This record gives sequence, structure tokens and C-alpha cells, in this order.
Amino acid sequence: MDAGLLVLRLVIGLLIAGHGLQKVSFRLGGHGIEGGAAEFRADGFRGGRLTAAAAGLGQIGSGLFLAAGGLTPMAAATAIGVMTVAITVKRRNGLWVQNDGYEYPLVLVVIPAVLSLTGPGRWSVDHALGIADWHPWWTAAAVVLGVSGGLLTRALLGSPSTKWPVSASR
Repeated sequence: MDAGLLVLRLVIGLLIAGHGLQKVSFRLGGHGIEGGAAEFRADGFRGGRLTAAAAGLGQIGSGLFLAAGGLTPMAAATAIGVMTVAITVKRRNGLWVQNDGYEYPLVLVVIPAVLSLTGPGRWSVDHALGIADWHPWWTAAAVVLGVSGGLLTRALLGSPSTKWPVSASR
């Protein structure tokens, strides 16, 4: 089980971190902070560079912490928050990713939540520090804080002309 959790943490954590790196740099096919800001403006957000930097740094940090298995519930809450915002953007396209839907962001919400529930496993920073046995209420807190933080971010930074959540019917 520990090997499976390690592989899951590494893959998901590094994908989330890489996604954030794309928002703030030209690495991994990113378009730099200006490209990240343009993406957020196109998705109906205010804030430009600051919004892109906050999202990118949140993803980089939470992804690296998830990969390392460090402060797992807090890392999960941050990843869940950023990906909840992504779900609000893609919701209008339906579920499936081939239609630019929210399938992938949903996976990136569920897996950190599950890692918060299972714990990061024996091969993790949390285990090395003796804090790997997080109480189950931490999972609930991570999910509630992550989802509510993402929705609050959308409400506060969404431009007034952006109507959300948008109906899935077109």
C-alpha cells in the first residue's frame, strides 16, 4: 500500500505542480505570467498577473507538498481550492475532457481529498515527522476549505459580466 500511495502522490503532486509552473513561467510549455494572466482574463477573472501568480504558486506549492507527503491535508485543501476554480470555468462544457469539460479538474479534486483521508503512507515527510496519522476530520476540513475557498475565489475575482455557474446545456 505504501508503494501505491507513493506513486499516486508523486504523479498527482508533480502534475499539479507542473500545471502551476506553466501559469507563471515558460517552462513545460507555459506562456509566462503574462500568458497565465491572459488565460484568467479570458476565463472571466479580474486580477491578471496577481491571480495567475496566486493560482500558479498555490499549485506549485500544494503539488510539491502532496508529492512529498508533507502537511497532506493542507496541501490537499490548496489543490482542491485551485482545481475547484477550474471546475467553475469548465463546467459550462460538461463533464468530459474531450469537450474541454471538468473531468480532469474533478480528478485533481478527488485524489488530494482521498490522500488526505488515507494519509500519505509510510514513505512520506509526514510519516518521517511522526504526523502521518491525521484525524479524519482533517479530510473534511480540507475538502470544505478547499471547495469553499475555490468558490469564494471565483465569486470575488470573477468579473461582474461573468455569470457562473453556467448551465451545462448549450
